[in-house]
Amino acid sequence: MTGSRRRIGVVGLGMASAPHAQSLIDLADRVEVAGCFSPSTDRRAAFAARHGLPVVDRLETLLEDPALSAILLLTPPDSHAALVARCAAAGKHVLLEKPLDATPEGARAVVSAMERAGLTLGVVLQHRFRASVERLAALMRDGALGRPLTAAVSVRWWRDNAYYAQPGRGMKARDGGGVLLTQAIHTLDAFVGLVGLPDRVVGFAATSLLRRSDPAVGMDTEDVVATALRYGNGMLATVNATTAVYPGYPERIEIAGTEGSAVLAGDRLEVQLVTGERITAGADGATLGGGADPMAFSHQHHRAVLSDFLDALDEGRRPRVDGREALKVHRLIEAMLEASGSGETVEVGTP
Repeated sequence: MTGSRRRIGVVGLGMASAPHAQSLIDLADRVEVAGCFSPSTDRRAAFAARHGLPVVDRLETLLEDPALSAILLLTPPDSHAALVARCAAAGKHVLLEKPLDATPEGARAVVSAMERAGLTLGVVLQHRFRASVERLAALMRDGALGRPLTAAVSVRWWRDNAYYAQPGRGMKARDGGGVLLTQAIHTLDAFVGLVGLPDRVVGFAATSLLRRSDPAVGMDTEDVVATALRYGNGMLATVNATTAVYPGYPERIEIAGTEGSAVLAGDRLEVQLVTGERITAGADGATLGGGADPMAFSHQHHRAVLSDFLDALDEGRRPRVDGREALKVHRLIEAMLEASGSGETVEVGTP
């Protein structure tokens, strides 16, 4: 369908839909929005009023449309496996909001269902599309930092208790996990894209006193995590992730090698090489959704994900972050939680 507009449907019109809606509007020369569905009448009305996009009152209206080629799926994590299976059965490609699913088994089922159907699955892990991350990835491919020695990932964000008081939020039954699977997954995915998966993981994860002391929250997932990673090449790394740090600070990835070091803070990259050369890229550091307002960020990276997904369909290739690529960060998160639960070192293996 190169050169023509693709007919796409949207399923799920909650908080996460706003940057996707704006991306669809920006790419109107490439996309025809057939309809946007939520089982909630109020959400459909609010979405249509805000974005001016058409809505439908039945999911089947989209799945049964023979001219519709793809679904943008933005529903809660616990619904993903079942809905992706329905999309696959209907012959629709899927661009899926992270995570793949609320459970490791569901995540693998999502990937398997799309592969068995011979359909394209893209996953919205938009941090890989930041200019700063792309620049650092290129530098590392070229060996600019030399041999990696040590690294640190820090996601010290803030979510107030009103955020977690929303029904199902922060609960294993709906979200599948806490800060790792819901918030830090973006930074962890960018990190995995830069350095790959570790061999072994050890560490701790817990629900902080901040949440446990508020009966209105009822949270049963982790909001504080401290882990250590060991790589086959000898590199050691740490991961510190939380949503209990007020007011929230820019997420950071730090990588040090034999020839220099790099710091990603928000969307700002600073590289210092032993030769004295300095390299910078991206915008000034900001929390980018790490504070009280989880949607306080530009939609430009969501637009880049959607554009890459459309390119992949047109060119018959895999999206930059497809199902198998997304399984890597899922496996890392699974291993970190396994290590916390067992108190032992966990072998990460191949997802």
